[in-house]
Amino acid sequence: MPRNLPPLNAVRAFECAGRHGSFSAAAAELNVSHAAISRHVRGLEERLGVQLFRTVSRGVELTADGADYLAQLTPALDRIAQATDALQHKDSGVVSISCEPTFALKWLMPRLGDFYKKHPEIAVSLQSTPALADIARFERDIAIRYCQSVDAPLASDMISTFQVYPYAVPGFAHAETPEQILRHRLLHEDDGVLWCRWFTRAGQPEVQLPPSNPLSTLLAIEGALAGQGITLVSPELVADDVAAGRLVKLSEVGLDYGGYYLVYLPEIVRRRPVRAFRDWFLEVTAALRSDSSTANR
Repeated sequence: MPRNLPPLNAVRAFECAGRHGSFSAAAAELNVSHAAISRHVRGLEERLGVQLFRTVSRGVELTADGADYLAQLTPALDRIAQATDALQHKDSGVVSISCEPTFALKWLMPRLGDFYKKHPEIAVSLQSTPALADIARFERDIAIRYCQSVDAPLASDMISTFQVYPYAVPGFAHAETPEQILRHRLLHEDDGVLWCRWFTRAGQPEVQLPPSNPLSTLLAIEGALAGQGITLVSPELVADDVAAGRLVKLSEVGLDYGGYYLVYLPEIVRRRPVRAFRDWFLEVTAALRSDSSTANR
């Protein structure tokens, strides 16, 4: 007896719209128009003889029948995707990543070879940029960002929440107190606000800093490596430089500032290449979470 199956495109449109609670978001994910989603859903409702969505002031929401149908369809489509991934295991997948430049250069790139070694069939398209990729509109699969928090509908994994500390080349090691540090050139990415906050935390409130041109975090680190001054940065960004003796931490006084997060849409990790990168990344950054938790106590 033939299976009673509705058109797959209509099923995908309904499942995506139901999962997002939005025709517009479904259209963005499937790269079709809002009208196409609406047309597919309307056709599916006519075929089934059941209303799946109702119109509300904020857009649409699932009916009870629609919610029941979605609860059955999503796992079924996941199983189809997983079976397809398994069949195409040897196929070369691609994961696209947007990464804050300093983390990309100072932490990710030196370790990315380990991912290629474990997953030679997966290519990484890495975009190093301070601009925020629109993950919700699938500009990139994943973003690695330094921020305070991540808002819905995006999901995130906390990578590290180190405080920031002053670092310089070993020749600056005598600058151990806030008063001594203040005598040197302070490299920063803003107008000095972060350094002023650090001095307040270190017991030196109302510090007046001389005028200085802001630098990116990456350039501030490079300036410190060249002996041009002291940078205020989180430890994971200079871990390799500290291990090699190129930089030293000048003070154990730290300042809360933010943290690195892996940011993505929940449904994107259904793709095997994305899932593989996320699993690898969380594994290799586990020590960062442990160390930052201890360091920030």
